[in-house]
Amino acid sequence: MEVGLYTFGDVGRDPVTGAEVDAQARLGNLLEEIRLADELGLDIFGLGEHHRPNYAISSPATVLAAAAAQTKNIKLSSAVTVLSSEDPIRVYQQFATIDAISGGRAEIMAGRGSFIESFPLFGYELKDYDALFEEKLAMLMAINDGEKLNWPGTEFTQKVEGLGIYPRPVNGSLPIWIAAGGTPQSMVRAGAYGAPLALAIIGGEPRRFAPLADLYRRAAEQSGHKEKARVSLNVHGFLHEDSQKAADIFFPAQKAVMDQIGRERGWGPQSRAQFDASIGPEGANFVGSPAQIVDKILGLKEDLGFDRVTIQMAIGIIDHAEMLKAIEVLGTKVAPELRKG
Repeated sequence: MEVGLYTFGDVGRDPVTGAEVDAQARLGNLLEEIRLADELGLDIFGLGEHHRPNYAISSPATVLAAAAAQTKNIKLSSAVTVLSSEDPIRVYQQFATIDAISGGRAEIMAGRGSFIESFPLFGYELKDYDALFEEKLAMLMAINDGEKLNWPGTEFTQKVEGLGIYPRPVNGSLPIWIAAGGTPQSMVRAGAYGAPLALAIIGGEPRRFAPLADLYRRAAEQSGHKEKARVSLNVHGFLHEDSQKAADIFFPAQKAVMDQIGRERGWGPQSRAQFDASIGPEGANFVGSPAQIVDKILGLKEDLGFDRVTIQMAIGIIDHAEMLKAIEVLGTKVAPELRKG
């Protein structure tokens, strides 16, 4: 099993100390975190794309290029590239460049994102939400298929007649994962392309996603892509040698983020009791000691059939020293046990 991390590069005020963390400080800390993850032998580090004041990363490719020059083995991915408001050609060129810098370690995780700021920012309409993603994903996949692109053009993509897209990836093509939050249509789309599926589980009971993972695998098989089907479990969580400390460190930062989103979307503040319920064996948050997290992940593996798990530990502002300790625990205590399983 592959094990890794992803983050959106949160900035803002530490809910415990009151200290302000700006983009410069967060990006400097983030590169240190990626270097440590690489040194510890973790498999993958992903960076999300957001266009909001509380996140430092609006251009994952830029930060990943910096990380590529400072690491040796870890795979570097977006998490996600908001493809609906991007140019597929430029996305591909950026990640093929990261691939060259890193010696073949770049990946793209394409999705529609959890926020909508990029639509008006880049001149798109929300009413075109589905069509934008469908058409641009198809174009991105076509670019990945070969050096010369013949593309008929669609409502939201331009016509390209036999032009080359450069640079090309080190190994000929890039791994392109399709990120999905749990709709049947998303499962079928990923399976039909034969693309690996990044299944985001940020609420509810993870085991309830098993039918969706099965639907993805059936779609892959029916499309002749059975051997290509792979599933990544993308979750929220935090690690500490002491399970109570893990919860105490993670809760204030996670609550600050989720309460802000709740104010925007219409749900109430999170209580500590709700949080504590979410970190239990059947909850969506993977917070606790190494043994607890290993048991929780392996307990889900048979039902969901995943072969990669990535954890978003940097939700909100968490003390950098504690984050480095958590990454060390993941790399030295959790990842080795998961790989055995």
